[in-house]
Amino acid sequence: MEFLSISEFLVEVSDDLLWNCMGVAFVLLISDFLFVPYATSETSEWCCRFDYEDDVLENSFNILRMFVRIYGASEAQTALAKCISEAEEKYDQLLKNLDPQLSSKYQRRCEEATKEGGKISGHALGTWNMPPVIVDEDLYRSNVVNSRSTMSTYG
Repeated sequence: MEFLSISEFLVEVSDDLLWNCMGVAFVLLISDFLFVPYATSETSEWCCRFDYEDDVLENSFNILRMFVRIYGASEAQTALAKCISEAEEKYDQLLKNLDPQLSSKYQRRCEEATKEGGKISGHALGTWNMPPVIVDEDLYRSNVVNSRSTMSTYG
């Protein structure tokens, strides 16, 4: 049961950090984490959208938002990366303790689910994308609303 709990935690964190990009974004690879520098308005509005950004707009729960509130904007990404790494270590340890046949089936299903989600290469469980922290959420919301109204006026 503990294994499934850790697995579900990692799935939920992954969902909160989901990154959909329709263009090129500049990223910095640190260990297994992608840290994306704060995007300009052009790249954040036209290329990429993180689930985190949508959660800020909707004022919804997101684990990175929680870490920003607990650790502050400058430490949140590092603290979350550490939390994820610790959970992954626990996951790997618990996976090794599962019945070998069950472990193999579980890993195979994870790989299938990853492919079903559109990923066809790389590590089966994916790479972590760490969104840029939005320091002033009210200003971010205001800017997005203003840019959308400007686009609808001219579009």
